[in-house]
Amino acid sequence: MDDSMNRPTNLHRGRRTAASRTHRMPRAVWRLAFALPLAVIALSLALLFPPHQPLAATGPYTIATTRSTYTDSSRIEQFSSSGEKRSVNVSFWYPQNAGVGETFPLIVFSHGGLGTEDSNESLYLELASHGYVVASIGHPYHALWTKEEGGRTTFVNLDYFQELQQEDPQRDKPGSYRLYQQWMATRMGDIGFVIDTILDEAANDSDGVASLVDGARIGVMGHSLGGAAALGIARQRADIDAVIALEAPFLADIVGVENDEFVWTDESYPVPVLNIYSDSSWSHLSQWPQYARNAAWLTDAPATAVNLHLPGGGHFALTDLSLASPLLTRVLEGGHAPHDRKVYLQDVNRACLEFFDRTLRDSDLNRR
Repeated sequence: MDDSMNRPTNLHRGRRTAASRTHRMPRAVWRLAFALPLAVIALSLALLFPPHQPLAATGPYTIATTRSTYTDSSRIEQFSSSGEKRSVNVSFWYPQNAGVGETFPLIVFSHGGLGTEDSNESLYLELASHGYVVASIGHPYHALWTKEEGGRTTFVNLDYFQELQQEDPQRDKPGSYRLYQQWMATRMGDIGFVIDTILDEAANDSDGVASLVDGARIGVMGHSLGGAAALGIARQRADIDAVIALEAPFLADIVGVENDEFVWTDESYPVPVLNIYSDSSWSHLSQWPQYARNAAWLTDAPATAVNLHLPGGGHFALTDLSLASPLLTRVLEGGHAPHDRKVYLQDVNRACLEFFDRTLRDSDLNRR
């Protein structure tokens, strides 16, 4: 059969080509319109987060890292309606060249209100290089983002994000108190669960990172909201030996509100504490209701407490955000800071290392 009638002529082919061109042009324009915002976003992220490296560690140990996700069978995930159990992500930094049978103090870190588990990586590296196992928690839905062992990424819960923005103890102390209780319950629940899990693994694990942990020497620390949780968990557990709070209020010490004033526990604080402050808070402690205990400790602190003001930096200079995004740090802190951000972080890290060496190593009195 002659199929010449079914074969397109050159004229037909030319028309198809012209038609296809007219259809491709809008698609090309659409692709360009889609690509431009992505390019702007990519450029913005490149400007906000230029390539950076954490500070070089100074200790004798080489450092290894690993990540784990722990699921707490006793807690339902409050930020989900599925009834799933609460899972907590943990990143570890630890000595790689440990000797046979060698164990190290455990340091558990809780990030700030919208932080991430690597928010103070330079500090983790410094501590690990000097013989500590550091476990930094990524609190799901409290972290800006955190990734599970299996790869799923969880972003900050928007309701929680709004709570952080709107909470105001000057205007509404009862409302702030309710939020403090909720936030502390979540954070302290995560910290306690992580410590229990690591100690359980340490008792039963022959080759994992937990096998390097000396469960008789435990320190907890955190930045901002995470520091508040670190200060609180030491009141709940008898196995915590020392606390470092990087510019953090004693939120867990608030036990109520009466006559529009916070009511504070009168129980003595059980362990040594290092409170580190930047310029962001140092001159305001007595003005902020949630920091009233911090302000009181400036003149009447327990004998085991240290209050350290590091001048020249702001709230985020206490974290690696000052390295990861100097521009964003300046924006968040209201202008250019006079300090050298690397030197400032070195001062933070040195103070933390010296405090933990003194409280977790130098005296057998601090061993449980």
